[in-house]
Amino acid sequence: MSPEAASPQLAILQFLTSLQSPARILVAISGGSDSTGLLLLLDKAVKAAPHLKISLCAATVDHALRAGSADEAREVAALCASLGIPHTVMIWRGDKPKTGIMAAAREARYGLLATAANDFKADFIVTGHTFDDQRETLQMRGMRTEQVSSGIADAVLFDRRFWILRPLLFSTRADIRTFLKERGVPWIDDPSNEDIKYERVRMRRQLSDDAGMEMDIGAAWEERLALSSRGAEWLDRHFRLHGGLLGQVIPDGLRQDRAVLDYALARLAAVCGGQPFVPGRAQMERVLTFVTGTGLGRMTAGRVVFDLRRDGLYLARESRGILPLVLQPGEAGVWDGRFYARNGLSTSIVVEAATLYAPPFLCLSQESSASKSLGAKDTSRFIASITAQTRGGWIPVTSTGMRERMHHLPKAAWKRAVASAPALTSEEAPLFEESARMVELTPYFAPFDRFLTRFDFIFANRLSAVFATAPYARLPLRSIDGKTI
Repeated sequence: MSPEAASPQLAILQFLTSLQSPARILVAISGGSDSTGLLLLLDKAVKAAPHLKISLCAATVDHALRAGSADEAREVAALCASLGIPHTVMIWRGDKPKTGIMAAAREARYGLLATAANDFKADFIVTGHTFDDQRETLQMRGMRTEQVSSGIADAVLFDRRFWILRPLLFSTRADIRTFLKERGVPWIDDPSNEDIKYERVRMRRQLSDDAGMEMDIGAAWEERLALSSRGAEWLDRHFRLHGGLLGQVIPDGLRQDRAVLDYALARLAAVCGGQPFVPGRAQMERVLTFVTGTGLGRMTAGRVVFDLRRDGLYLARESRGILPLVLQPGEAGVWDGRFYARNGLSTSIVVEAATLYAPPFLCLSQESSASKSLGAKDTSRFIASITAQTRGGWIPVTSTGMRERMHHLPKAAWKRAVASAPALTSEEAPLFEESARMVELTPYFAPFDRFLTRFDFIFANRLSAVFATAPYARLPLRSIDGKTI
């Protein structure tokens, strides 16, 4: 995974020696030249170095989007069988969306690969992304923003569970095909790779006429990693979390380096707003101008209310547009992009905004639910159902110590935060504390918990510590670019 490792053979050798061992690798193989080359390169290198204690398994995702895909999957299965590599075909079943098919297919593909990795007891997943894919991505992103993009990451953590590694990201498709031709190994050409209705195909044709286009990927990666590290330090020094619901940046934090402030605030906004992507450039420029200005007040961006006061900047989810989530017994889901919920009860539940059940003024006192007959709009019951801190834990925001701390917060800011908190109901009534304990309700970081690049890993891990959630899985590597980690 090093920019210097342009040769596919050298790239694979460096990749294998960088791994923690023993290791079991799931190879994602479609049958195209890139993934077929990846499989054969890995197979050859692993068999030549048994001392590395690395084994392979493979999976093909049949998206069932065109005729012939099942036959292609069988061809791949035959190739894997000839190499003695365990293989499975994962089929994307169910109705397919009429719009956004590429994004939906990507979600489905990685979900199915993670299932296969779990079934094979693999340690991580590898894909055949090449430098050609990198150049296309950089060109597409360059058309949307003037910022320098870091492009495709060489390592991405999926769903907090499996790392997806891309060992051929600095090798060209032409070199991989040369390797296959020398061995007489055919590959499958996906007709969608020639369909100009897809942006990537159009970009690929433009790049073919400009083969000299190069970018310093390594420098962009180093810059992103440095920002992640400095952003994590900024979190430690300048950010406070109140009751798991209300973020606060102390005044000195708003006077730090603008690039670090931009990086950290953009990701905090995405987390607080439950958005998978940070606010756009224009939005963030507005936010930065506001928070570094001399005036006080409020503004909204990316579903987040930025409340600037003398004691700092408060961030909370705006109370509009929060949709309920219905969970049947045993079901799990993500509510509002901010909380993961799993229903451990024998009855269905609804996770919805606390504002729907709260009286106009949210009190911070907690009454004994066992000794009182509680109405559907009793404040204490739904607040008592909020899990604010630990994964699988239960910390009501109305505990005595926390109640004392909340009295020092701006009332309007705290009310806003609690109004957007999750309330658990069943049969249109808030759950009692005992029932609420049967529901796992934990913070969810929309920009990180589904796809987390290694560039943002340091910052995201520090944010997990702030929210007292479980740390992210560490990279299964001993070194990156020859440097021990």
